[in-house]
Amino acid sequence: SSDSTIKLTIIIYFFTIMFLTFNMMNFYSFTYNPKEKKSTKTKINLNWKW
Repeated sequence: SSDSTIKLTIIIYFFTIMFLTFNMMNFYSFTYNPKEKKSTKTKINLNWKW
């Protein structure tokens, strides 16, 4: 029981970190390269597909 709870917590932490990193990447790409936002988004989408 405690093992599964720990696993679930780790998974939730992992996804939260991934989500925050993804948002930060989008935010920085938008802040520093507003013109290149589209290409950056396409790159991220391709990476997610693979």
